[in-house]
Amino acid sequence: MKGAVMRLRRITGYAGLVLLSGCATYTSKTLPDKVNMPQSAAAVVVQPAQLPFSALRSHIFNPADGLDSDEVAMLAVANNPLLRQARDSLGVARAQAFAAGLLPDPQLSMTSDHPTNGGAGTMNAFNYGLSYDVNALLLRSSRKNAANRDAERVNMELLWQEWQVVSQSKLLFTRLTAQTVLMQQLYAARNLWMQRYQASQHAMAAGNVTMDFASADFIALQNTERQINELERSVAQNRASLNSLLGLDATVQVLLVGEVHPALLDASRVADVVAQRLTKRPDLLALQAGYQSQEEKYRGAVLAQFPVLNVGVTRARDTSGLYTMGFGLSLSLPIFNGNRGNIVIEQATRKKLFDEYQDRLNSAHSEITLALENLPLLQTQLQRTQQGVTALQQLAQHADVAYQAGNLAAPDYVRLQTSLLDKQTESINLAEALMEQRIALETLLGPDLPELRSSK
Repeated sequence: MKGAVMRLRRITGYAGLVLLSGCATYTSKTLPDKVNMPQSAAAVVVQPAQLPFSALRSHIFNPADGLDSDEVAMLAVANNPLLRQARDSLGVARAQAFAAGLLPDPQLSMTSDHPTNGGAGTMNAFNYGLSYDVNALLLRSSRKNAANRDAERVNMELLWQEWQVVSQSKLLFTRLTAQTVLMQQLYAARNLWMQRYQASQHAMAAGNVTMDFASADFIALQNTERQINELERSVAQNRASLNSLLGLDATVQVLLVGEVHPALLDASRVADVVAQRLTKRPDLLALQAGYQSQEEKYRGAVLAQFPVLNVGVTRARDTSGLYTMGFGLSLSLPIFNGNRGNIVIEQATRKKLFDEYQDRLNSAHSEITLALENLPLLQTQLQRTQQGVTALQQLAQHADVAYQAGNLAAPDYVRLQTSLLDKQTESINLAEALMEQRIALETLLGPDLPELRSSK
């Protein structure tokens, strides 16, 4: 009797040691109680090797002299809060893939019976059992493959999100630099109209000019002030959006350097590489990985319809001292359930993912086609507008001389100067739209798109 108890204690002890040797330890982690946002771009560590595009990986990040378009994109990828959460999700997916690849554990059972009214010769009885779920082992392959494809899907979704962040950062850089140029022109126009208005006020007080002469300058001044006020609000909003995208404190003033002068893209050559580029687009690769994962889940559901098999061995002793060795087998009977519900669910989910991939592919082609149709139009309009700006500048110089000599009426002079400012604004806006169109195409197809050979 004592020997049986000792054996039971030894087995329990050995099993406990085996279990404890592979156990993880728990450490608590408290939530933060204060804001933790970088107060400058220099406080962020950028790892070039982790950036999505080769052009960014080879670019030097030096915030001391301001940030150009590529440096803004590098900072955004390194410190964007949503990307940080997406990388955490990738860590979860990889952990799930690791868990899915682990072998199922065997099950150990132990019982002990102590006779309470037995006579002489009775002893304690015990029963030791070791069993294994065979179906869990058979389904391991499909679970592991499905989890690996899910991890790949999350990784591709992260890469696609990085593409979006790069695009958003370059869009904001383009808008802010264009607005800076426009603001300089508006300030120059305001100074001109202010000087004209002050001069006309003095002239009107001296009786040298009439009210319509002075009011023309005042109206032009007020119109320019209105444009400046609207532009200042737009700049403030874009600045706030950029700081949020970069993960910086709202009070940080990011110095942007360099102007964007996009090379003209060759729309016909871009169209030739669409099919090839789409095979490498992260969002489509993510949907492909998700579909492959669902294929594995569907296959696993089909395998799980077969009877659940559990096998094991037992070693026992009854109260009379009789020892036995046995073999156990349990088998489910798939009469009522047979996993048919899960099979239908997985099949329907696969159909949903199939349609989602087809719709995304169709949408990608439509977006690219529309962008390629707009590209030559924007390029032609920009060229014509720049020619118009040059012509108006020359005309404005002659008009200024005529106005000073009193050979040009004030309203005509104001209209000409206003037309020049409007044309310059149109040129800046078209250049911004053309750059945004290029950024959109790079988001849809990736960087390094074919350019017009004549533009090089």
